[in-house]
Amino acid sequence: MLTLVTGSSGLIGSEAVTFFDAMGFDVLGVDNNMRADFFGPKGDTSANRARLESTCPRFTHRNLDIRDRDAVARLFRNTPFDLVIHAAAQPSHDLAAKRVFDDFEVNALATLNLLEACRIHRPDAVFIHVSTNKVYGDKPNTLPLVELETRYDYADPAFSNGIDETLSIDNSTHSLFGVSKTAGDLLAQEYGRYFGLKTGIFRGGCLTGPQHAGVELHGFLNYLVATALQEGPYTIFGYKGKQVRDQIHCHDVISAFWAFAQAPRPGEVYNLGGGKHNAASLLECIERIATHTGKRPRTTYDPTNRIGDHICYYTNMAKFRSHYPQWTQEYTLDRIVSEMVACVQDASIPA
Repeated sequence: MLTLVTGSSGLIGSEAVTFFDAMGFDVLGVDNNMRADFFGPKGDTSANRARLESTCPRFTHRNLDIRDRDAVARLFRNTPFDLVIHAAAQPSHDLAAKRVFDDFEVNALATLNLLEACRIHRPDAVFIHVSTNKVYGDKPNTLPLVELETRYDYADPAFSNGIDETLSIDNSTHSLFGVSKTAGDLLAQEYGRYFGLKTGIFRGGCLTGPQHAGVELHGFLNYLVATALQEGPYTIFGYKGKQVRDQIHCHDVISAFWAFAQAPRPGEVYNLGGGKHNAASLLECIERIATHTGKRPRTTYDPTNRIGDHICYYTNMAKFRSHYPQWTQEYTLDRIVSEMVACVQDASIPA
């Protein structure tokens, strides 16, 4: 099986490369390290690329800008892909507002380039689109909430297991990032429903892992762990630090993609996250890290929340589990934090 991975040097892309290489599949990765352009040196993913090239014998890297329609068309015309994992994205709310055209071109236009090239040249391939829960905008913030000592949570028992795919994506504030990702999400759905392409749309929450190039604007848990271990400054934006996220390890993300790829349902949408058992507030994450390391970041508080930010969001994955009951989630939140702490500590030790 020949697999294309876009954003192959990023968190999800690099995990996909590792996963499918280990399965014996040939993997072509497309990545032009635009994350370094977006976020500066701390966002540079070239080390991830080098790691993949040295450890994954079936992996080939190609420096290609997926906004280039002709280049994408040539890639699909000349290469018989069986599986496409589209993980490349501009991932930041704040950056989207500053670089509006780059954001929309990467998240929406490039997705269209890939889908159309796949439809014309590789119509039998499975196409997995990595979307985001930000397509729901701030709609989750309209749900009744209860404020507890260290977190917010849902007051309505109907949401006791989290948010499912029936939540509306309309009439809410998304941020421009949310808009561009929603456009890509809907395009991928339509190529499945209208054209019959084998598309699966996965609306990820906090996708995480030790290889994440976390920065202040994106990669929450990785950035928090690194900052805590350095006991460096960390700004909490809004909601008293009680905003809740559920973390899912990148390995569990890719294993979910593989479950879908073996029995695709064209145009289907799935929420993808760690679920209630992997949910924690920012304050609770700081304490979990302190339990593992004895260290905390030096926090300051900015009462202005980021536009489109969720007060409380964790994922109800009942739909995906019902469609793919063989899938298992391997990483607990404590295991995620422990692995991330070890990785940051190892990176700080001189060779």
